[in-house]
Amino acid sequence: MRVLFADAVSGATVTELESRGHVCVVDPALRAGDLAARVDGFDALVVRSTKVGRDVFEAADRLALVIRAGAGTNTIDTEAAASRGILVANLPGRNAAAVAELALGLLLAIDRRIVDNATDLRAGRWDKSGYSRAQGLLGSTMGILGLGSIGLEVAQRARAFGIDVRTLSKPGRDPDVLARAEDLRIGMVDSLADLLPCCDIVSLHLPSTPDTVGLVDQEFLGQMRHGSILLNTSRGELVDEQALLRALDDRDLRAGLDVYADEPGTGTAQWSSPLAQHPRVVGTHHIGASTQQAQDSIAAGVVELIDAFVEGEARNCVNLTPSRIGSATLTVRHLDRVGVLAHVLDRLSRASLNVEHMENRVFRGGGAAVASIDVAGAVPEGLLADLDALPDVLGVSATEIAGDA
Repeated sequence: MRVLFADAVSGATVTELESRGHVCVVDPALRAGDLAARVDGFDALVVRSTKVGRDVFEAADRLALVIRAGAGTNTIDTEAAASRGILVANLPGRNAAAVAELALGLLLAIDRRIVDNATDLRAGRWDKSGYSRAQGLLGSTMGILGLGSIGLEVAQRARAFGIDVRTLSKPGRDPDVLARAEDLRIGMVDSLADLLPCCDIVSLHLPSTPDTVGLVDQEFLGQMRHGSILLNTSRGELVDEQALLRALDDRDLRAGLDVYADEPGTGTAQWSSPLAQHPRVVGTHHIGASTQQAQDSIAAGVVELIDAFVEGEARNCVNLTPSRIGSATLTVRHLDRVGVLAHVLDRLSRASLNVEHMENRVFRGGGAAVASIDVAGAVPEGLLADLDALPDVLGVSATEIAGDA
């Protein structure tokens, strides 16, 4: 495969991929507007912060895989990729510990006024009396919005500081998440109106979606306690910055921010932000995931995703539908011989059944196999008997897929 890296990448990643016979081109100077003219001839594209728009997918001649070397894929037009059969994959959880560490670092810096302490000392000012009035974190309450891998890592560290942790209850939450939440003794409440007024700290760990953009608005901030702390290490768009600026003054709120709605898209820039410069804000430069440990883990993850793709596995793909779609699943047991499935698929085509998902597994010994085929459309009477009569087919059954619309 030919792989284009549009952002900086570890040399170890390139070495690993090249040792597998792949051709790697690293061009960290590429900008979003340059990609469409550069992507021709590449099978895979790896990006960190560079945006990948519809124009890139329209221009690509052989692109089959885009990897976001991180968790969020909001900078990639996943719908445009899906319409052209291009997989978009990400690496969730690889930087969770790094982001959680920064969130707790921001919290400590706010509570103990570490930045102001250090600034005064460097300027030759000693003010032990002024800096000895911190509240402390023991026994406080933190509300976590977004109980994914990062939110859970934040909760674990908060509990170690003696902080009570709460979050919103959510139907259909993954059993593993619920089990870990129970281990960490995370309390569940039904609504923001129940959560915000009881929290000394609110920490955001949500993706940027139409439902979350502007979530932290005047109403949200008005429900927070006077003097409480807002932490945002997820996405700047979640916060109405003008509303937060007012709340910092009117409600004595404090904030620890690693992300901003209009932050520069480059590594270095001249940038002035009333929010980042506010005296009640401790800000950092969108560095939540920027530890060597996190970058090493992400680099290894890129290699794993490409290895899986070469082997025919779409791992961590965000723009495929769930595997169980369609109207019915056909299970075809058959001898493992050339052409058997071709005949099966021919019969499905004649019956106007579209294959939505298919998997074929060979039994031990290699003599037989079983194919599971999800199809869309009405399964006509007589199809099963027709399939069962095919040479080398051992048996056929069909089950309806629940919830098919």
